[in-house]
Parts: sequence; structure tokens; C-alpha cells
Amino acid sequence: MDRFELSIVINRPVVEVFPVLADLANDVKWRSEWVETRQVSGNSPDVGATFQLTGTFLGRQTPTVYEVAEYEPNQLAAWKALSGPLPLKFRRTFASVEGGTRVTVIYEVELRGLFKLVMPLFAGSVKRMHDGDLRKVKALMETGAL
Repeated sequence: MDRFELSIVINRPVVEVFPVLADLANDVKWRSEWVETRQVSGNSPDVGATFQLTGTFLGRQTPTVYEVAEYEPNQLAAWKALSGPLPLKFRRTFASVEGGTRVTVIYEVELRGLFKLVMPLFAGSVKRMHDGDLRKVKALMETGAL
């Protein structure tokens, strides 16, 4: 299992940050790889709800369905891929800190086959892309654009 973690402080209270980042329907507004997102099942982003996110993967548009695996208001949201190119799990944790909210994102993926061979070549750029996405959501939330 390959894993990486990123963290950033958003200068907004957790009660403003959590609802935006715990709802995958918002990811298309700040995540660079997603071109479309929609909630497939459930009425809220709670445990069991599913979302389809369509992104660009190796130059092709690829839909991935994620299910909300854990959800604790203002503390934690986690998802697991039900379909798509990678068996991915990720979680976002939220903690009140002086001046705002610390958001930590942990990605876990079980690489198999060809992905196990080529992913080490892309690991640095994937992590930089996700780091850039966190900086983008920070700017959007702090300016009130999101």
C-alpha cells in the first residue's frame, strides 16, 4: 500500500471549511484532475453516499465512483473508490488551530500490475499536483470565492 499525506492551514473556522471539503461535489471547483462531479446516491455527503467524479487519467477522461466511508461533522470525511483506474482511499481531517483550520489529506492506494511499475515515476508530480490543489482551495476559501 502506497501512502502520502499533505496538510495546510486555511484561515477560516472549521464550521466553514468542513462543509465545503467534506462534499466531493465541490472538488471540481478546486481539484485540477476533475472535470465533472455529481452525487450519485444519498441526500447528503454522509456515510454510504456515492459520488461520480470524472477526471483525466493518462490523457483520457475516466469516471470514478467514490463512496463515503467515514463522516464525522467538522472532524473527518473519508472515501473509497468503488470503480475507476486505482483502488484508492483518501481521508480529510479537520482540526481547529489558531487562526483557522488545519486540513490534512491522506491518500492510500494499492498499486498492482502496470501501475506498480510506472507509478513511482509519477509519484512526485502527483504529490505536487495535490499540494497545488490544497493551495488553490486555501486561496479560494480565504477570499470567499468558495
